[in-house]
Amino acid sequence: MREIVLDTETTGFEPSEGHRIVEIGAVELWQHVPTGRTYHQYINPERDMPNEAFEVHGLGNDFLRDKPIFSDIADAFLEFVADGTLVIHNAAFDMKFLNAELSWARKPTLPDSRALDTLAIARRKFPGSPASLDALCRRFGVDNSAREKHGALLDSEILAEVYLELIGGRQPDFALSTQPVDSSVGASETWRAYPRPAPLPGRLSDEEAAAHEDFVNELGEAALWARLT
Repeated sequence: MREIVLDTETTGFEPSEGHRIVEIGAVELWQHVPTGRTYHQYINPERDMPNEAFEVHGLGNDFLRDKPIFSDIADAFLEFVADGTLVIHNAAFDMKFLNAELSWARKPTLPDSRALDTLAIARRKFPGSPASLDALCRRFGVDNSAREKHGALLDSEILAEVYLELIGGRQPDFALSTQPVDSSVGASETWRAYPRPAPLPGRLSDEEAAAHEDFVNELGEAALWARLT
């Protein structure tokens, strides 16, 4: 199972009001294990970055001016996410921005059904408790000390750790997987059972085999074991 833990940073709260995406970060998981593959892209929003957004993200107009516009990176983004499940904190927010940008770029949009909302999972698991990403980091002991400003890739890496805790711990496979799985192959191709090159030697002695045969003979021809031999 391939999952993409994803985060976006934007100029504001509503694409319908002209706000745009300025950064996308994503981390790939395969069978709940990080593969080491990531996606990160700064984007020119083709508009000024409001002061309040600059204070949150630390991304200024001068920094973003020479970055590609969304339509130039849309294909690479879609290629990275491919058909993976999108793991997002407060998924409705990011999905509306991603689909707005994709529609403006005349690219296929992403169905909301592909998104797994970690905020909803946290609220179900811990009703009445704070469910922000920072609050969940405190709950699970995830180090977010580098999170002075919101950054899409850093937030997606932190969210990946939080997500694994939400679904049962950082090692849901009980640490049986010691190496990252190559995400280019399916699970059926990474491990396969093969016949033994030689049968295991029998552990039944000749005396035990003879005693068993005598016992079966005493049961008569109607015995189930007799019909199966």
